[in-house]
Amino acid sequence: MSRLRVPPVVAMVVMATVGGFAAAVPPALADPPVAEQPVLAALRRDLGVADPVARLAAERAAAETDRGLRAALGSRFGGSWFDAGRGALVVAVTDARDARLVRAGGAEPRVVARGEAVLATAKRLLDRAAASAPAAVPGWRTDLAADTVVVKHAPGAADRARRWVAASGADPAAISYAESPERPRPLIDVVGGNRYWTSKYGCSVGFSVQGGFITAGHCGEVGETTTQPGGRFEGSSFPTDDMAFVRTNAAENPVGAVNDYNGGRVAVKGAREAPVGASICRSGGTTGWHCGTIRSRDATVDYGPEIGKVYEAIETSACAEPGDSGGSAISDGQAQGVTSGGSGDCKGGAATTYFQPVPEILTRYGVSLLTSDGGPGNPPACGTAATGDVTSGGSTVQPAAGYFDAGAGAHKGCLRGPAGADFDLYLQKQSGTSWRTVASGTGPDATETVSYNGTAGRYRWLVRSYSGSGRFTLETTKP
Repeated sequence: MSRLRVPPVVAMVVMATVGGFAAAVPPALADPPVAEQPVLAALRRDLGVADPVARLAAERAAAETDRGLRAALGSRFGGSWFDAGRGALVVAVTDARDARLVRAGGAEPRVVARGEAVLATAKRLLDRAAASAPAAVPGWRTDLAADTVVVKHAPGAADRARRWVAASGADPAAISYAESPERPRPLIDVVGGNRYWTSKYGCSVGFSVQGGFITAGHCGEVGETTTQPGGRFEGSSFPTDDMAFVRTNAAENPVGAVNDYNGGRVAVKGAREAPVGASICRSGGTTGWHCGTIRSRDATVDYGPEIGKVYEAIETSACAEPGDSGGSAISDGQAQGVTSGGSGDCKGGAATTYFQPVPEILTRYGVSLLTSDGGPGNPPACGTAATGDVTSGGSTVQPAAGYFDAGAGAHKGCLRGPAGADFDLYLQKQSGTSWRTVASGTGPDATETVSYNGTAGRYRWLVRSYSGSGRFTLETTKP
């Protein structure tokens, strides 16, 4: 597919039946919903919260209290914030007589001089003067607990910040200043099917991988830079095949999902090949989301004498148009290919679109596909990824340390190797001084998935080549 040329809370209460009556289990004691588990882990990791279930319960209660007191106080409500140290909501008031009402409503009162409305007025005046703000002022914000609007400034730039504030008309008594070294930049989600730009063309993201995304090779040569998201082509091949790897800048955020162009994202669960005849849907920046069926997984397409041929492509009945190049082709959550080219359009009638298979791209550039939930309720297919090499008839152990310790529960491994090879995957458990295979995947190609529910112990993954050699990606989870 040719490139697009650039023109000049509500609290949860778990109920348990006790002696025929419904008894509320305290939130801190209840088993949290599965969807909350990543949140709880992040609270422990990032905020050092010892009991994240209790923390969330307190925050939900505070939100309920906040709504009630806002309604009761009306214009006298001076703002509120959650005090994590005391696990309580604090409400600001400008009249000490309202403190009793705040306490009765379940919050702690704080008498302040200005309050939320006055601070909002000062900030709006700064916002109106934003165009004239010096580069040394990276931002400003209201701070309800301090009863002020904080203006940030670079080291040594306090005088410039003060002169700008004075010209804005904002009440200087409502303003405080804070030295800040920050240099904000936008963070862009790198999502399959989204548009990106080079210096000449508009193409589409294929799939996010560790460090960037994969796309079509005809979208850019090695060294070409991209914007929205920002990156650089580190690998590119076209014709014969049509593949590329773009390493994105640190500010970008690769996500294991595909844009469905209907307000949501489709989770990428892996890269298992769908059979001929299966449905396949593609996502691209020009025409959005369209589906068809797989006609062949080994097609040769001739793009003409001035360009050349692409071999071993996936041929489908899905439609695509210029600018969809490089975009995602996915089947039942499994990444299939990136859009190469085709004929017809999405306005009706017959269409044919060809895709470069994903496993070959991952192997060529030694990158790992990112999987993601893409939304609640759909956990990643496998998890932590590692790469390695195996020779024909040989084997290698993962992880590199030679083993890992695991508790009782579910193990899962997803192996992807080069096209044409036959790699097998084994999960082994240590028994005394030897290793015993407890689960295996020994299909006829280099793509294997192994699941096993086991007891606690020491384990390892073994990748063995039945035939062929090359680089593989192994994604695993452990209990």
